[in-house]
Amino acid sequence: MPDQSPATAPAVAPTETEASLAARQHYARVQTMLLAQGLLRTDGGGPDTPFTDRMLAENFIRVALYDEYTRTSGGPVQRTTASRIRKWDVPVRLGLRFGVSVPPDRRAADTARIASFLARLSRLTGHAIGLSDTNPNFLVYIVSEDERQALGPQIRASLPGLSPSEVGAITQMDRSTYCLVYAMSDGASSSYTRAFAVIRAEHPDLLRLSCMHEEIAQGLGLANDSPSARPSIFNDDEEFALLTRQDELMLKILYNPALTPGMTEDQARPIIATLAARLIGGES
Repeated sequence: MPDQSPATAPAVAPTETEASLAARQHYARVQTMLLAQGLLRTDGGGPDTPFTDRMLAENFIRVALYDEYTRTSGGPVQRTTASRIRKWDVPVRLGLRFGVSVPPDRRAADTARIASFLARLSRLTGHAIGLSDTNPNFLVYIVSEDERQALGPQIRASLPGLSPSEVGAITQMDRSTYCLVYAMSDGASSSYTRAFAVIRAEHPDLLRLSCMHEEIAQGLGLANDSPSARPSIFNDDEEFALLTRQDELMLKILYNPALTPGMTEDQARPIIATLAARLIGGES
């Protein structure tokens, strides 16, 4: 059972299970392979990844106004579908939860990294985003294989709208899924009120940090991936590990007051084009 406090851990860490050991070894190999291919870049983009205001606007539309998965009675199905602007109207209070398998030094490092990232996101968006254990509405669990499989009760309590198959997609997460997040609204609203993310405790350092960046940013409303988005973490090619310059601009666009939750692509497109032109032109 995950510990509710990010600051404490058992005096003696539990023995690593076979499943967790196998996962740790697997993702160490994955990170080594990706780095050897020149992927998981941490530079945020450079001269080799130029983008114009038009590219920024189109990439934003694909990432913010489309869904990668469609919810069905049998669980999420990978099918790109049009959506609406979704974001948080209320402050984001992120609660960090560690499995007992995560040692104190790792907890401290992860907590510091996430706190710093949340401060950066808050500056970018102008929205209140930070760590909080007072009625958190965005939970991030960093857990081992075995601990994740026992998360069913916490998932159902946090996201009561999920179907059993969707809960199972989290607890029985496929090995090809490094991490995931669900963000949800109340009723027919497009304003997020709660989110739940899971990050594998077995990940090596850079994959772990990459998951923190991607899942938290996606949970703010940039929900889709696009193969044309570059430089961006919202792209399944794994070229970039950490939030890029273009990703920062997409977050600025999303949280501009001119874009309101529920807007369709047709309603939002001219606003997005104007905002993108201003940002690329150097205005904030």
